[in-house]
Amino acid sequence: MTILNKPFNTPYNTAPFSKIKTEDYLPAFKIAIEKAKAEIDAIVNTSEAPSFKNTIEALDYSGEELDRISSLFFNLNSAETNDEIQKIAQEISPLLSEFSNDITLNVDLFKRVKIVYDNKTNLDLTTEQNTLLDKKYKGFSRNGANLPEAKKDTLRAIDKELSQLKLTFGEHILAETNAFEMHLTNEDDLSGLPDGAKEAAKQLAESKNKEGWLITLDYPSYIPFMTYADNRLLREKLSKAFGSKGFNNNDLDNQEIVLKIAQLRFKRAQLLGYKTHAHFVLEERMAKTPEKVTTFLNELLDKAKPAAKKEFTTLENFAKSLDGTSTANSSGIDKLQKWDSGYYAEKLKQKLFSLDDEQLKPYFKLENVINGAFNVAEKLFGLQFEEVQNIDKYHNDVLTYEVKDADGDLVSIFYADFFPRAGKRNGAWMTSYKPQMIKDSHNHRPHVSIVCNFTKPTKSKPSLLTFNEVTTLFHEFGHALHGMLANTTYPSLSGTSVFWDFVELPSQILENWCYEEETLKLFATHYETGAVIPMELIEKIKASATFHEGMQTLRQISFGLLDMSWHGVDPSEIKDVKAYEVASFGDTSLYPDVAENCMSTAFAHIFQGGYSSGYYSYKWAEVLDADAFEYFKEEGIFNKDVANKFKTFILSQGGTEDPMTLYKKFRGQEPKPEALLRRAGLLK
Repeated sequence: MTILNKPFNTPYNTAPFSKIKTEDYLPAFKIAIEKAKAEIDAIVNTSEAPSFKNTIEALDYSGEELDRISSLFFNLNSAETNDEIQKIAQEISPLLSEFSNDITLNVDLFKRVKIVYDNKTNLDLTTEQNTLLDKKYKGFSRNGANLPEAKKDTLRAIDKELSQLKLTFGEHILAETNAFEMHLTNEDDLSGLPDGAKEAAKQLAESKNKEGWLITLDYPSYIPFMTYADNRLLREKLSKAFGSKGFNNNDLDNQEIVLKIAQLRFKRAQLLGYKTHAHFVLEERMAKTPEKVTTFLNELLDKAKPAAKKEFTTLENFAKSLDGTSTANSSGIDKLQKWDSGYYAEKLKQKLFSLDDEQLKPYFKLENVINGAFNVAEKLFGLQFEEVQNIDKYHNDVLTYEVKDADGDLVSIFYADFFPRAGKRNGAWMTSYKPQMIKDSHNHRPHVSIVCNFTKPTKSKPSLLTFNEVTTLFHEFGHALHGMLANTTYPSLSGTSVFWDFVELPSQILENWCYEEETLKLFATHYETGAVIPMELIEKIKASATFHEGMQTLRQISFGLLDMSWHGVDPSEIKDVKAYEVASFGDTSLYPDVAENCMSTAFAHIFQGGYSSGYYSYKWAEVLDADAFEYFKEEGIFNKDVANKFKTFILSQGGTEDPMTLYKKFRGQEPKPEALLRRAGLLK
């Protein structure tokens, strides 16, 4: 028995990361799987007649140890991985897939669940219990419980292969990200780059015993170079490297994997009686059908496309007007290319609003922004955050906090991991190490984490965030609040365990506070002088909030439509990933296609993460968040009554009730898309 299979003798039962050896995981998983199987056997073999308590509730509480080990291991595989962890992931994923199928395809277990389900009108169940019963029954029926044995075997084989393919897809992207370095030795090649970005590039080179400067595909390195570097040829080189991940016809190529994943998902959906993978997925979403998603995206497209085309033409003309007046390396703009977008958009933004990230960054020292997020959470929900040193970490960069309510009771443990490193995938996400649930009359509080990739402090400067990074931090913190404030009985309905087109509401609504003067004055102070951000800059932030909103909306719509094009059809005739992608982007393309690049081969959200047939949910949730924030604006952005309603009906309820029912309890009405169009400046 490993350290992972015993109770943790730690503060708040937190994970003892420093004491866990990598080699502990595989045996721990195997032991936990056997324990979980024994728990299932106990449910099946009891002599008692099936009841909600001895079948449905027992099933939801089963496998607690296995779930805990899985959360620790797979979070490490995203935030602090290595070859050994990746090897274990490849070995354990099919075992977990097989175990999951052992449950959903267990005939005797399903019989008990079905008896309870068929008798539900005679049971005196709470709303949450009714939801759990429906979820458990669908968990079986939607995963093959009603299939004949031969088809169950086929389903098992599909699920096993899918779990391995998704892992390999992600490993390839991480390996390609880590493999690329642009080593510069001529300082002229860094022309235009802010001093902080230059210093970070120099430090990175020094850390690898190299002269000069290193630029990588990690966001804190990639984004500043694409935004500020005058050298167009180097921007092109970097952009093509970024856009070709998984598309280099080498050992890390993802083209065949994309085709296989799409085909296996389709085959699985058909096996279960659904037309496509999207039909299968969307049955358990607010949107319900692929047709509704496509209509939703196309209606937004109709509103956004004219604005996007106008913005693109303006940007292209602006770039041409600078042609010859800027550095020689930037001249020669005949047609605006993808590697020009960030560079010229930043220059146009500066011209229109006299605003650039370098002006703002001194006011957004990471520590101050973190405290700003905490301050917002305190004003809205009465939460107190205290950094503590007695909680174990998986890396020195990680910060740990106790979160308490106004009465001093523990609400959550909170981890924050902000900087890029070799073993960490790009992007930003929220996750959990331990779920909230009420079991044996005890409210088990959650352990929640956010993981980001922000610019590290340099020798001369602290970590200073771009405004985009500020909104990213607030976004992930919004997800974290959803996890922290969870207050449900059952773990599978707790926190962010909601429909995927509802899960982005708490994260996206919190971004709105970043644009408000009342909020910015709480934390946006100059890292050297302590001066509060000037009102003039706040006005510029608000004025520039809808800058290129048409193009941004078009971009998000294009990703949603690409996702639906992979998953809302029979993909068996698709042979060429790139050609198919180009066709899917047809109505949303502004920039010329780059032959060397392919998005699908690195589209981790849909081919590695959980967003397949669900990428539209970002825009869907924007409708919710814009409508919800209008309510806050009407009553005051820190209005306690509105905040309490949001906490009571949205943040604490998890997936205990239909999300539209919960939303209407909070808002008093269904969301109106006009709020989003107003905010985006797309409603005339």
